Amino acid sequence: MDKLKKMYIPKKHDKKVVDKGEFVFAAVGLDHGHIYGMCDGLIQAGAELSFVYDPDHEKIKRFMEKYPNVRVCTSLTEVLENHNVHLIASASIPSERITIGLKTLDNHKHFFSAKPGFVENEQLNKARSKVKEKNLKWGIYYNERLHVESAIFAGELIEAGAIGEVVQVIGTGPHRANIDTRPDWFFEPEQYGGILCDIGSHQIEQFLHYTKANDAKVLHSKVGNYAFSNYPGLQDFGDATLLADNGTTFYFRVDWLTPDGLGTWGDGRTLILGTEGYIELRKYIDVARSSATDNLYLVNNMGESHFELSNKVGFPFFGEFILDCLNGTENAMSQQHAFKTAELSIEAQVKSMHIQHSMNSKNT
Repeated sequence: MDKLKKMYIPKKHDKKVVDKGEFVFAAVGLDHGHIYGMCDGLIQAGAELSFVYDPDHEKIKRFMEKYPNVRVCTSLTEVLENHNVHLIASASIPSERITIGLKTLDNHKHFFSAKPGFVENEQLNKARSKVKEKNLKWGIYYNERLHVESAIFAGELIEAGAIGEVVQVIGTGPHRANIDTRPDWFFEPEQYGGILCDIGSHQIEQFLHYTKANDAKVLHSKVGNYAFSNYPGLQDFGDATLLADNGTTFYFRVDWLTPDGLGTWGDGRTLILGTEGYIELRKYIDVARSSATDNLYLVNNMGESHFELSNKVGFPFFGEFILDCLNGTENAMSQQHAFKTAELSIEAQVKSMHIQHSMNSKNT
């Protein structure tokens, strides 16, 4: 084992934090597949998934194939009025998450939303006010850090001083479009929020986390549709540059242009530059080398090392979030951080330059 691997050993976060029945949750709104990751993470930390509601019977049927012991409710009201439920998790259409969230807190329950949590500032402001009024949690599932072991370990390395003080982060979040399987709302910016608001939120959350920044300015952003002219509402490319309040900088790019030849849905990467080293994450694949996920490369004054982290780190967010809900603490993610990420994602989207181009389109 090399020197760096002896010094920086991954710690497995996989224990249940509550016993059966201590933390009961429901799934409401099954429009996006992230609901499965949200439920799995909570269940693995000890939470009990007891109820589900969605008006679409086909979505319920698919959900029950994975979670057969869950009780199907006939309405959102039935879930909201159930006093046994501590939290509602939702991956409804992005523009509709605010309505479910507000009703959830009004019924004295915590809320856990898929990203993006909001598609416009008015929604975010309502959520901030409601959280302050009710003193309940409004979590957002930024899964490209929270549910990626290499991304978790990168934060632990930074905390341990492995690369000194963070100076800059560069993030790429390419996704495969899978156009033929997408629902109608996927092509409507008013419903999905635009590419920077949507998948760009993952990138901004990581930047704020790794740099320990409380705020940032969006210096420049742009979006475009390069390959799907038949779907004018789809933005298949976006990027942005940010400057944080502590002087760290960030550039990120997101797109729906992953080629079919790649062995997974997207070659997501993060490069973190510090004053004494750098970290590169190859989250989902190590192209042309290995199909293994969660590759982390660390270089500092002691040398260079490659960590293969799949099934070695776990996902501490979910257990910490459950305990935060029960105890009123903020160990998983502060409310300020969750909402600031959403605010900056919306700002990047609103300020974005819309690129005009003359490239040939796939016309998929």
